[in-house]
Amino acid sequence: MAPSRRPTLADVAREVGVSAKTVSRVLNEDGPSSPETRKRVLAAVARLGFQPNLMARSIRVGGPDTTVGLVVPDLGNPFFGAVAGGIEDVVNDRGLTLLMGSSDEDPEREQALTRTFLARRVSVLMVVPSVGADHAHLKAHRAAGLPVVFLDRPGSGLAADTVVSSNRSGTREGVAHLVARGHRRIGFVGDLPTRLYTRRERLAGHREALAAAGLPYDRALTANAHDPAGAARAVARLLALPDPPTALLSGNNVMTTGVVAELARTGRRDVAVVAFDDVPMAAALDPGLTVVAQDPVAMGEAAGRTAVERLAGDRSRARTVTVPTRLIPRGSGELPAPRGIGRGPREAARGPSSHARVG
Repeated sequence: MAPSRRPTLADVAREVGVSAKTVSRVLNEDGPSSPETRKRVLAAVARLGFQPNLMARSIRVGGPDTTVGLVVPDLGNPFFGAVAGGIEDVVNDRGLTLLMGSSDEDPEREQALTRTFLARRVSVLMVVPSVGADHAHLKAHRAAGLPVVFLDRPGSGLAADTVVSSNRSGTREGVAHLVARGHRRIGFVGDLPTRLYTRRERLAGHREALAAAGLPYDRALTANAHDPAGAARAVARLLALPDPPTALLSGNNVMTTGVVAELARTGRRDVAVVAFDDVPMAAALDPGLTVVAQDPVAMGEAAGRTAVERLAGDRSRARTVTVPTRLIPRGSGELPAPRGIGRGPREAARGPSSHARVG
């Protein structure tokens, strides 16, 4: 038995007994046709399951496709899934369909994917930039009217609309929360590479909060990792220091998974944690995890609105939209630490003191 194939425009024309051009006129509403012919064509389309090739049509008529191309670093990260959902909430109402692809944080793969979207003639291009990517190759497309929106991180080599979180001020608020609870040794677990925009901004906020509290920044308390397992190892190294941190600021949701896993594995309930990014497990933990929550849906919606405004003819200068974060305190009560655990030698010699537990 021969494999089935997708029905074509010619198949619909044969079914109805008209020319392919007549079928095209009916489907594209770009020419005269009688009500009876239209009814018969649409009935045949439904009966055969014919799907018009929108990409072929857009190339033929020289116009854009009805799609929005979105490049993200990781399709498996729920943060970017929520961003995509926010974009869809806006663009679907305008008759646009979202297409996604992953760069895997590889600049070459990102550029190849953007070129694929451009070849398809997408109506809008949205990109979460990879570290080291150069976006100068998009200048001609943007100049020709293609809306380009960078998400989560600014692009490089191209002035374009950008939507980011309030990374720096959010981290300042998280560290200030720990300082207000008596912590003076606060570690930072960030992601690699260190050139990543979000990582730089969050570490800057961490340092600013320490300075505002009159506390020194200790480079030994900053650790970096690429994945949850690396974050867990980073926490183990920090807590093995002669004068370890009594609290940790986790730089994103991936880092948080490793941080919480290591503290649970070792039974360390004397170390406070504030996590940048809310995570599904945050409220379920006992005690709950205090977070600096981003709003990825609002970020996607802001990007979608910006793109729609550009499609409607807005030709103003490129702008940056900063979506605020929100501190959500959970389980931040003080917990006496057992003698000699989680403190430096000098503190241990003085006996027990109070530390906030996880969260």
